[in-house]
Amino acid sequence: VSFDLDDTLWDIAPVISRAEHAMYRFLERKYPQVTQRHSLESMRDIRARIALDRPGMRHDFTWLRLEALRMHAIEAGYPESMAEDAFEVFFAARNDVQLHEDVVPALDWLRSRRLRLFVITNGNADLERIGIAEYFEQVVHARVAGALKPDLAIFRGLLAAAGLDPPAIAHIGDDPHADMRGARAAGMRTVWLNRRGVPWPADESGPDHVIGSLAELTGLPPFA
Repeated sequence: VSFDLDDTLWDIAPVISRAEHAMYRFLERKYPQVTQRHSLESMRDIRARIALDRPGMRHDFTWLRLEALRMHAIEAGYPESMAEDAFEVFFAARNDVQLHEDVVPALDWLRSRRLRLFVITNGNADLERIGIAEYFEQVVHARVAGALKPDLAIFRGLLAAAGLDPPAIAHIGDDPHADMRGARAAGMRTVWLNRRGVPWPADESGPDHVIGSLAELTGLPPFA
């Protein structure tokens, strides 16, 4: 079983917001020339422009943040090491997530059935910091695979690492495009986790299974 992370095992928007504000407060205290020049919004705009200017790096969220911070440091007359200092503040808060209540029970149940568990993620979460790394045999990050979901490269990276044929893996994720389209194109089985009860997009082929909670995995044919 492979899992997406952000918005599947936890809600990501409030996490990123808290992390960016924590980083900004750090810059205000330690590197004030940066925050005198930029708001959080203008820093986000610059990072977005870097992603547009460097499309070959858009899959690497860590690099994009560090590169933007290096630019801010140089502009403000600070050493480039500022980037690593500020990023560490961001990254610590980025990994301070609140797991959904169904996550650990589901992982425990899947592990009790001796299923191999994996992660395929576009993000840069650190499962060791979060505290759930023990459940997963392999984590495939977009920044290592060199591509963002739904690109086949990231799914093929997992298949190669796992040594499994595509139909042997069921991929669970929240995003109809990135997760379900990508996994389906790779030949995997697809399980759409639709926590909010939103309609399935009309322009996407349907998943193999739809669940509203990871607790429902116990009733699905691939697992029951």
